[in-house]
Amino acid sequence: MGLIRLQDVHKQLGGQVILAGVTLDLHTNQTAALIGANGVGKTTLFRLIARQLDPDLGTVTISKDLQVGYLPQEPDIDHTATLRDAVAAAFADLLKLERKLHDLADQMAAAHDSPALDPLMAEYDKLSARFDAAGGYRFEQRLNEVLGGLGFRTQDYGMPVSALSGGQRCRAALAKLLLQERQFLLLDEPTNHLDIDAVRWLEKFLAGHQGGALIISHDRYLLDRLAERTIELTGAKVYSYVGNYSQFVRTRAERQLTQMRQYEQDREFIEKEQAYIAKHLAGQRTNQAKGRRTRLERRMEAGEFVLERPTDATAAAKIRFDDPGKQAQRGKEIVHVEGLRKQYDDKLLFSDLDLTVFSGQRLGITGPNGTGKTTLLKIVLGEVEADAGATKVAQTARVAYFAQDATGLDPERTVIDEIISVRGDFLERDARNYAARFLFHGEDPFKKTSQLSGGEQSRVRFMKLILGAPDVLILDEPTNHLDIPSREALESALAEFKGTVITVSHDRYFIDQTVERLFVLREEGHRLFAGNYSYYIEQIERERAEAEAAAMAKAGTPRKGGRRGSQTRAKDQPTSPFAKMKLVDLEAYIAEREEQVAEFNERFADPDVYKDAELIMRLRVEFDTVREELAAAEQAWLERAERE
Repeated sequence: MGLIRLQDVHKQLGGQVILAGVTLDLHTNQTAALIGANGVGKTTLFRLIARQLDPDLGTVTISKDLQVGYLPQEPDIDHTATLRDAVAAAFADLLKLERKLHDLADQMAAAHDSPALDPLMAEYDKLSARFDAAGGYRFEQRLNEVLGGLGFRTQDYGMPVSALSGGQRCRAALAKLLLQERQFLLLDEPTNHLDIDAVRWLEKFLAGHQGGALIISHDRYLLDRLAERTIELTGAKVYSYVGNYSQFVRTRAERQLTQMRQYEQDREFIEKEQAYIAKHLAGQRTNQAKGRRTRLERRMEAGEFVLERPTDATAAAKIRFDDPGKQAQRGKEIVHVEGLRKQYDDKLLFSDLDLTVFSGQRLGITGPNGTGKTTLLKIVLGEVEADAGATKVAQTARVAYFAQDATGLDPERTVIDEIISVRGDFLERDARNYAARFLFHGEDPFKKTSQLSGGEQSRVRFMKLILGAPDVLILDEPTNHLDIPSREALESALAEFKGTVITVSHDRYFIDQTVERLFVLREEGHRLFAGNYSYYIEQIERERAEAEAAAMAKAGTPRKGGRRGSQTRAKDQPTSPFAKMKLVDLEAYIAEREEQVAEFNERFADPDVYKDAELIMRLRVEFDTVREELAAAEQAWLERAERE
């Protein structure tokens, strides 16, 4: 088991203390989450482990021969190569071996019937065995698996990296890292730029990773599924908790409650002791008072008391939706769409789409990128015209729209200006107080919106949205750019909101906390589920299992070449299954297995296959079984052919 150890590490950047006396052990048999507010120093900690920074004090040690793979938020990847070549660089050693094999093959052809042929053949056999043992004959399959799982199509492979978008380059760098199969992974926001299908694929890939990992992510659903340990970085210190993110939240809350109770008990005791000392120091009990004072001072110096009031170190915006007043009657239609169709050029987004949202309901909309989620919202809002169908929004509804991008902000306005643009009755003092609820303190309210980070701009837009007192919220990826505390604040606010919510999101945890119905848009169609994201996953997995069971029952026998078939033969025929076969039958068997291998290769060339991690794992097992059977049959044929 490999180990990464940070011992009493101190680090300052720009005069700011980032880490102060941090001691931490990370193991290759464990996946851990690293969490903390934006800007607290999580990436700095990663860069120290990756040897990109040196500690000011303390040590960072890594076990000998432990390979660490690091994915930064802005990864570096060869811009001069094509997508395929840039990612295939992960197989540099295999590709080098493959070139040697090709060279040897050329030399063998040139040395035909000469004495030099035998040593060349021996060298070729040795290199071929090394190539096979290292997975050389499967690297194309693995390359397709990872690129397909992360949302790339085979037609993308020839694109130069320089022509890819920033998000595509990040996905390419992630693909390359995953294919390198490092023993320990440092992943800094790996789900950025991934849609919901790709995130789910990555989650399953990492669950099968044979090694350790430390993950920085705002995707709490991912952290719940993968993390066995949660490490919080706050106040330049780290605190380690057993369990995933949800367990961490519960444990941290219990710890804070315990600390608060201890603080109140200690404060009460100290106040009583100080009152006694003050009352009796100059009286008849002066000796007792002096003794108590000495003991109290000694205990305080020894750190036996909690002297500072515990605070929640994770500052979050205080998002609260004001009561919009009279609400629409529960059950009243707010949004109704019927027979919607939308197509851009040759790309059909959706057709025959029907959907009704009633007052007080919370509807989530999700699905892979490019399926028309944002377009659907804009059709409802009247910003985009449908090709067919009808849309109706209740005339009395006060609709507020939160777009993905920072629309509605004037780059020359300050935060205060933006607030007053919605509430003209606010004085500057009122605007500053309101801005403070959203973590704009000091001179921050006087900054222009163009100077703000993405997360800060999102908070300004939420301020303006809330000040409009809406009763219908239409939100497009509202958690983008928000750190975890701010996401949780938004979820709490939406839980108290009395109106109607329609939200597009890839944030699975947010969907689980917020919606009661989920509308899933996919290329193959759309479907409404009467529950949240976890309910949706349970439903489709149950339906898939039932469909597979029905297909097996209908077939009556296991699939050709599958593991069950080979196990049955192994049980019935402990000796070689080819021993009593006629040579012509053996040749037919080999031809059948070769045909199956070709069929598998065709399936592996389909990028849609790699979107289903469970399917690809099953196919790989079956493919390996068929290859083993083919190899055994070919060996048996050679032996029989020599005898006959």
